[in-house]
Amino acid sequence: MKTLYLDCGMGAAGDMLTAALLELLPDPDRFVGKLNALGIPGVEFRREKAVKCGITGTRMTVLVHGEEEGVEDPLHGHEHTHEHEHEHEHEHEREHEHEHEHEHGHEHEHEHEHEHEHEHTHEHGHHHHSGMHEIEHIVSDLKLPEKVKKDVLAVYERIAEAESHAHGVPVSEIHFHEVGTTDAVADITAVCLLMKELAPDEVISSPVHVGSGQVKCAHGILPVPAPATSFLLQGIPTYGGGVKGELCTPTGAALLKHFVTRFGDMPMMKTQAIGYGMGKKDFEAANCVRAMLGEGEDKTDTVFELSCNVDDMTAEEIGFAMDRLFEGGANEVFTIPIGMKKSRPGNLLRVMCREPDREKMLHLIFKYTSTLGVRQTPTRRYILDRRIETVETPYGKIRRKLSSGYGVSRAKYEYDDLAKIAQEQGIRLEEVKKLLEDL
Repeated sequence: MKTLYLDCGMGAAGDMLTAALLELLPDPDRFVGKLNALGIPGVEFRREKAVKCGITGTRMTVLVHGEEEGVEDPLHGHEHTHEHEHEHEHEHEREHEHEHEHEHGHEHEHEHEHEHEHEHTHEHGHHHHSGMHEIEHIVSDLKLPEKVKKDVLAVYERIAEAESHAHGVPVSEIHFHEVGTTDAVADITAVCLLMKELAPDEVISSPVHVGSGQVKCAHGILPVPAPATSFLLQGIPTYGGGVKGELCTPTGAALLKHFVTRFGDMPMMKTQAIGYGMGKKDFEAANCVRAMLGEGEDKTDTVFELSCNVDDMTAEEIGFAMDRLFEGGANEVFTIPIGMKKSRPGNLLRVMCREPDREKMLHLIFKYTSTLGVRQTPTRRYILDRRIETVETPYGKIRRKLSSGYGVSRAKYEYDDLAKIAQEQGIRLEEVKKLLEDL
């Protein structure tokens, strides 16, 4: 099983994830050329070597109209998000991350950068604010596979939702600064395209280091992680630490949430390639995201198959017993028609369960069937990684089961949710599926 492991011990950001994944490819320069041919308006990707704490890695730079976003102020040379509470815009300077200097005088310099940015905006005249509609238009024009376009928009929608929650306004009123938007689209597109190129069966990430302290923004001081980032990191294991500054950005958090299968320690795997994606800022620890690609262990688990033969139960009685077994936590319950002694027709009842549920299943089988004995067989099975996500649709929330591994990826809506919509709308199940496909 092809496994990608992301070490986010110094946070996560769009440009750092891009650089780390890029190093996993046999020909990174060819891929950079591919990125520059996508047609992102005014964007040029540049790859350069960088060294942090003696480790050599890659630093990715995105130039927008020939300039790197957020470096106009020579006093700073770093970027940070301006959370405009009144304009509800996401300034994307955070996307060249980890440049949060917290020594004396930071607040004054940051305000100077904010003023300088708006002077620059006025002079060039092409900077404006874009909403999700404009983002969709930009992405639709890119020379990308449809699957990658969907991934890019899904990640951006997560960011817009987080900004909406942070500012307390509808997603439709969230606007993104034009240069920051282009820069973010570039980072997100690069990571989504790299994920397609690498095609891992599973993506595992370490818990995410978010940094600590506070950051000065246009309308006050915010805690680290900032509100939008905190929203995106819900459900993800995170921790703070001695590093002062914002280590995880909204784009980094959104990309992790979209692509990571699970979070935890590095699994047992045979590593085949290692990539280091460097940030700009220097810390005592190497400021990088480390990506490791290799062959992980096949996904297996052990289940118990409990079987019995019955020839004196009606179909209704068997059905009732199966319902009780499912309610009790059985993984699977099924019957097979069989021929029994004296040529009597019967049924083989088979229950699959995990070790902790075995005694409970035995009790239920004896209680609800007429059998006098149950056979037990431990079975090792190969499985796909599975998780359930909730999808917002015009018809309400619908659960969707996602599974991946062994080179396959599948998605399936939960039957109960589909049936509910079909009943409410007075249509057939097939029509509900068609409606969801057209969204």
